[in-house]
Amino acid sequence: MIRKLEEKDRKEFLRLSKIFYASAAVLHDIPERFHEKAFEEMMRSDIYAEGYLFEEEGKAAGYALNAKTYSREAGGMVLWLEELFILPEYRSRGLGRTYFALMEERAVKEGFARIRLEVEEDNVRARALYERLGYIPLAYGQMVKELHR
Repeated sequence: MIRKLEEKDRKEFLRLSKIFYASAAVLHDIPERFHEKAFEEMMRSDIYAEGYLFEEEGKAAGYALNAKTYSREAGGMVLWLEELFILPEYRSRGLGRTYFALMEERAVKEGFARIRLEVEEDNVRARALYERLGYIPLAYGQMVKELHR
């Protein structure tokens, strides 16, 4: 089952988020307070960020975090699939595919122009799933300037 995160999910979200950021799926860890800040933003409003909890047999199996933005290049709103993490013991059970189907259906219904995501080059398994689902690479390199940490 995939459902929106609720306040009661704080402990599980923080646990899963920390596991994800300690994994090879991300380039670097984040400060401890950023996990809390993400959860607080999702609970405050779903205007910019929203989260989902994946459950199987009554246990937390993973989570997803989406961000929303406007893109001139896309000609409208973009649903950015910011984070998707499924615990290893729950992988290959269709949770990722189910999540993408839900988000794509929702994006069409709500008039989003594009769905976007990032994936590490060496995350072969995730890249294969995304490609099977019709996602294509963008030819952009990314650059950032950190304003605060």
